[in-house]
Amino acid sequence: MSNKHDLLEDKKIPLNILFKRTWKYIAQEKGAFILSLLLIIVTVFLGVILPRLTGYYTDYIASSAPKLNMILILAFGALFLTLLTQLFVYLETMILTKAGQRIVYSLRMVVFEHIESMSQNQFNDMSVGSLVTRVCNYTSQLSEFFTNVLVKIIKNLLTVIIVYIWMMVLSYKLAAVLSIVVVFIFIISYIFSINIHKVYTKERKQISDLNTYLNESISGMRIVQLFQQEKKFEKVFDKKNNDYFKTKYMVTIVFSGYRPLVSFIYIASIALVIYFGCKYNLGVGVIVSFYLFLDFFFEPVQQLADQLNQITRAISAIERLYNLLDLEPEVVDTPEAIEVSHFNGKIEFSHVKFAYDNENYILDDVSFVINPGETAAFVGATGAGKSTILNLIVRNFEPQSGHIYIDDIDIKDIKLSSLRRLTGQMLQDVFLFSGTIKENITLFDDSYTDEEVWDAIKYVNADKFIEHLENGLETKVIEKGENFSTGQRQLLSFARTILHKPQIMILDEATANIDTETEIAIQSSLNKISNIGTMLVVAHRLSTIQNADQIIVIDHGHILEQGNHQELIAKQGYYYNLYKLQFDK
Repeated sequence: MSNKHDLLEDKKIPLNILFKRTWKYIAQEKGAFILSLLLIIVTVFLGVILPRLTGYYTDYIASSAPKLNMILILAFGALFLTLLTQLFVYLETMILTKAGQRIVYSLRMVVFEHIESMSQNQFNDMSVGSLVTRVCNYTSQLSEFFTNVLVKIIKNLLTVIIVYIWMMVLSYKLAAVLSIVVVFIFIISYIFSINIHKVYTKERKQISDLNTYLNESISGMRIVQLFQQEKKFEKVFDKKNNDYFKTKYMVTIVFSGYRPLVSFIYIASIALVIYFGCKYNLGVGVIVSFYLFLDFFFEPVQQLADQLNQITRAISAIERLYNLLDLEPEVVDTPEAIEVSHFNGKIEFSHVKFAYDNENYILDDVSFVINPGETAAFVGATGAGKSTILNLIVRNFEPQSGHIYIDDIDIKDIKLSSLRRLTGQMLQDVFLFSGTIKENITLFDDSYTDEEVWDAIKYVNADKFIEHLENGLETKVIEKGENFSTGQRQLLSFARTILHKPQIMILDEATANIDTETEIAIQSSLNKISNIGTMLVVAHRLSTIQNADQIIVIDHGHILEQGNHQELIAKQGYYYNLYKLQFDK
């Protein structure tokens, strides 16, 4: 079984492993990256010509007889060079941005598809807020890295190298003096990167916790308000919010020390250029060129802080994404799994044992057989294991031991897609998506016609309320279907199930929280579908299962009794007492 700490306490992944795993996404766009790199090299080379051109310009103006024509040529040359440089900047940015977005798109799809492959047990161990943060926030940070930061990193590194080479050509003595400054800056930047990485790793975890708590609080706001727990929830949120505030403040402190220090070194470097330029008897043009080169040199270094910030964010983000991707789905197809196009409907449990935590068994050595076309009902107290049986049939969970067969085939040897396509489920808690009634019934599958949708709606007797809606099938459904009653949501869920033509039908407390009229409508529909395939029902209202072919009584994970209604009444056991208790009321 998965452990929630596998996701909450992310493992540290070495940088070389992170790069190797990310490279397969980058390699898909290597052509765009190579072209961008060539454009960046040209851009940087053109950019660093300007300071030297300005040096020549200064020397020429300072000469005894500057000519206007030559001044204009130099001026227009600088303008042309600037325009050409900006054109290449535009091209490199567009190419790299598009490539970066495609990489992030691919990674986001991989993460989402991986989440879809997770088992229900793993979802029970993960918070929705954490998953949403990883899919949305962290991929957005990677998007910023690939489309913006990566360009600047490559350009700045090339700029520093080319500028330093040119400074060495102009005056190796002055360039050697500035080398000391360069080493000092890189030492400071390295220390800064270590500290900022620790802070950002902490920040990523705290924003995930904050999002998780916010998501849960908003989802459960009705309960919070009903029990007047607003102040308590505010207190918890304030604690998490304050922790996040303190961490963000630490980021500010780290940056507030780094940037002024780099700015001070920059001013000191200008002084060194002027002092040693005069000492070494360098010309005015050379000193001006060195002064302008310092701008080209220090601007990338000053940006290094922000880039280290973005790199650190990207590393933290990709690390947390890979921690999610490293969680192996618990329920997967075996290599021998087969496609199945039809179920006769025979279901067999053979000595099945199951526990959510590998210790406290919900089902303990459960065995039974349901024949094709039968309706089987499961009865028992809350927590007896009834719903667990239904979840195991569609492999939402895997049993620790024993076997489950459909038509004498172990369900582990049936592809999940076949198993779930041929099995329809109606649950007590209905989930409706934001969209229209039609989209919720078809699950956004455009291959279904309106006629097919209406057939399913009429089959479950949902047409009576839908026909009275102004927009009919196109009626908007708000989040979770809050604009419909519980009974109406259940009817829509039933229509959705019928439309997909299941051959095994599962109803887990599907009529528990609905009004009598809706229950009668659903019961009428169930009588129809019982002629189509095998039906498994969990219900507390015994009146809804009296006609079942089999009634299986579960208690603490064991089968106490099994038979039809008349047989169990005759036994005068657990079922008889439960029936008498309900109907004596």
